[in-house]
Amino acid sequence: MGDDFGRYRGTEGKVSQWLRRLARKHDDGRSSATDADAREALLLAVAAAGMPISPAAHPIGYRCSCERIGCPTPARHPISFAWQTQSTTDEAQIERWARNQPEANFITATGLVHDVLDVPLEAGSRALERLLEAGVDVGPVADSGGDRMLFFTATRGTPEDEDEWWPCELDCHPETMDEHPGFRWHCRGSYVLVPPARLPGELSMTWLRGPEHPLPDPLTLLETLTDACARYAGENHELDPHPVAWPLGR
Repeated sequence: MGDDFGRYRGTEGKVSQWLRRLARKHDDGRSSATDADAREALLLAVAAAGMPISPAAHPIGYRCSCERIGCPTPARHPISFAWQTQSTTDEAQIERWARNQPEANFITATGLVHDVLDVPLEAGSRALERLLEAGVDVGPVADSGGDRMLFFTATRGTPEDEDEWWPCELDCHPETMDEHPGFRWHCRGSYVLVPPARLPGELSMTWLRGPEHPLPDPLTLLETLTDACARYAGENHELDPHPVAWPLGR
């Protein structure tokens, strides 16, 4: 569990409280016989929130289970090339996956029910504090287990009329991750890892706010997140301090 877990006022829901209790069990050195059941319950909670998931790779030491030499996203990518059609919220299927693939991480396909606003951890931490202090309804939020924070929102990517869908310079697909070092917007055609997930180097991905929190409209978070990212970029000159955001006037 990360040191930042539970640090934000008002962020702890049922899932987050359970994670903290589990961390305490491990800190006490006691092996929990219910870890597999708990993992399954967390995955089912993600599905119950309407977010479709499918199996992903897992770490083997500092390597990825896919055994691809130089895997660019170790333990963070789907197992199947058909992940978009395979992703599901079906409880029975998720239980089968969880029990038959006990080491697997899971990804969720974005742009179907939800999008994900993916920002640097430091910028996300500042934005989350501001949003909560302002009384904004923030949805699920995850610590990526590295240097990113993920804000889960309702999607803008599946209108009934396809002519109403239009791209944005922040749209991030798996193959374009390096093009978006600051703000990334995962919508149609993309995915993100979901907690609980193990990562190389004994890192882990955890919920800061669990999936029981309703998905907000992304516009309610966008201004605060882009502002935090711009400030962060100004302090880190290798990043673009002026990302092109989804036009607010449209």
